[in-house]
Amino acid sequence: ILLFSFLLLGISGGDALLPAPQSISIVSTNMKHFLTWSPVIVQGATVRYSVEFQGEYEREYANGSWIPISECSLTTATICNLTEDISASVAYKLRVRAELGATRSQWGTTKGFFNRAMTSLTPPLLRAVADGHHLLVELADMGPSFQFRVLYWRKGQESRVQQKVLKEVSSVVHLDTMEAGAEYCVKAQAHVQAINRSSSFSPTQCVRAQG
Repeated sequence: ILLFSFLLLGISGGDALLPAPQSISIVSTNMKHFLTWSPVIVQGATVRYSVEFQGEYEREYANGSWIPISECSLTTATICNLTEDISASVAYKLRVRAELGATRSQWGTTKGFFNRAMTSLTPPLLRAVADGHHLLVELADMGPSFQFRVLYWRKGQESRVQQKVLKEVSSVVHLDTMEAGAEYCVKAQAHVQAINRSSSFSPTQCVRAQG
């Protein structure tokens, strides 16, 4: 115990507490949200971390309480998946602390608030396919929150663009019947109804019909 106390004194400038985690930030892409922080280093020991969140309800109606994220309780990782817990489009605060045995650091808290509407949306990955005279599109699944707006047209007739909205992606989708030998182009954007935001469009892909 004495050795352990000296160890903590050595790393925390005369304070018997662990230092709080630093560089706390939220990385959010395509409605998947992660909290990251820099590790607290103690030579020869494994530091664990616990994460809690506070939403609008906890702040305004539950006396400013904080909710532990069970998947990130006493974890050795320096990243925590918040996706299941950030379930509403309201302002959240997150905090993380280090723990070593019975010793706990102060909480390190995110600066400002995080709202899932701030997530970065990337264009969908798509593949345009010419199957005989059939124009098909294959889209990568981006998760249950996403639907897709697909635009397609005969090359050279950009003023006559057609549109199809896909609520879910389960397989290759038939868009149109192509004229023999003609070239058709496709692009798409992702849309998340829950936050009423869309990604930019994917790069345009063109394919030629048989004939």
